Amino acid sequence: MIQIDDAGSGSLIGGTCIGAMRKETKEYYYDFIPIELYRTPSFHRKDYLDYVVKITNVIFEKLKVEKNEKIELCRGYMFDNLRKWLSSKNYIYTNCKIEEPLQYIIEKTFEDYCLTLGLYEEYIRFNKYPFHFHTILRWVYADYDNRKYLCKTGWKSWNKYGNLNTIEGEGIIVKDNIICLKCGEPIPKGAKAKTITYISNRKTTLFLHRNC
Repeated sequence: MIQIDDAGSGSLIGGTCIGAMRKETKEYYYDFIPIELYRTPSFHRKDYLDYVVKITNVIFEKLKVEKNEKIELCRGYMFDNLRKWLSSKNYIYTNCKIEEPLQYIIEKTFEDYCLTLGLYEEYIRFNKYPFHFHTILRWVYADYDNRKYLCKTGWKSWNKYGNLNTIEGEGIIVKDNIICLKCGEPIPKGAKAKTITYISNRKTTLFLHRNC
């Protein structure tokens, strides 16, 4: 049995992880759709859907998938073109919700990938929904000039919220466990901090070390 799933397609930053596993042996391979395919004009052509087929074809060769081997495929839109490809190659597949063991492993793969992009482990660990659009948007605006290049800029939501007016100022940290969203290190309670304020779906203020 082969499981195929994705992780990160709903994250503002980074590409999308496509992975497959043979359940019996736990053999696991993955690759990423490049972030470039989430920018215009590639995004509007949906080139990322063709890239899913490219990744899967390579993974199938590594796993030596047989035509009579059952395949569980995530029912999401990311695999629209892959479904056509599987049918054309006479593979046997079922659309379903992918669960363990692949679900956890591929999500962990995407988290580790985001750490290489500069996202902080604490930001992932202490946010209930770490890859929610507005949660990631906060991190992007903390170092906008560098982090905007990591974003899926073809998204309508980026066109709406990706170039907001910001106001810089200063403030006092009145809570514990406040992390500077630029360097990822804590800011002590009572310390003066740099602030960045913008209005997206609501007014948002970010806190950074004064020297960040």
